[in-house]
Amino acid sequence: MKILGIIPARYASSRFPGKPLADICGKPMIWWVYNQAIKVKELSEIFVATDDKQIEDVCTSFNIPVIMTSQSCRNGTERIAEAASKLPADVYVNIQGDEPVIEPYVIKTAVDIMLEDNSVKCATLKMKIQHPVDVINGTITKVVNDINGNVLYLSRSPIPYPKASINYDYYKHIGLYTYRFDILKEFNNMSIGELEKTEDIEVLRLLENGIKVKVKEVVSDSIAVDTEKDLERVRTIIKNIKHI
Repeated sequence: MKILGIIPARYASSRFPGKPLADICGKPMIWWVYNQAIKVKELSEIFVATDDKQIEDVCTSFNIPVIMTSQSCRNGTERIAEAASKLPADVYVNIQGDEPVIEPYVIKTAVDIMLEDNSVKCATLKMKIQHPVDVINGTITKVVNDINGNVLYLSRSPIPYPKASINYDYYKHIGLYTYRFDILKEFNNMSIGELEKTEDIEVLRLLENGIKVKVKEVVSDSIAVDTEKDLERVRTIIKNIKHI
């Protein structure tokens, strides 16, 4: 089975322009993500998918495989779907380009879901929220699933509402996805529903179109870099962890 890791990278971010090229201890962020991903032996190849010449040039300078995609892609999954039309494989792994300290085992866990069950079309991950403030943080997506481990819904709001008891564990969605080729082939042609428009969470497109998404819990210390403060935290972590 051919499994490709694809790191979508967009330069023109509204919140953090140029984020994939942000310097972390002498290397661009995208380099750190790529070098964590290549530790996952299940991945046949890894590509950066971008629409920006600057990112392409930096990747080339570090011998990171890169594929150009159109500027019309609205999110990472649309970018990967376009890349998949040019890069044949059985399974594609969407590895977020803003998580330079993502643990290889986290990526492997998402891949293993696909290897263990051929009926799964798309899989993702979740982790228990440790800090109460993160429950109400709108930049953190929360996820709930059914008893079979399929995603019921994702939201930027706290879900579920704790009417009966406040003694409840909330789960953060980790934005790492695995897709089979047939789903990616369909993704850009699927209608965008009101839930995706409202929440701005791309995987809701699959749920709204009746596609089940498997989810598995992991424990992770990875940090998504959304702000300069996040970037400084990651720089400190990498300075102190020599083996990363």
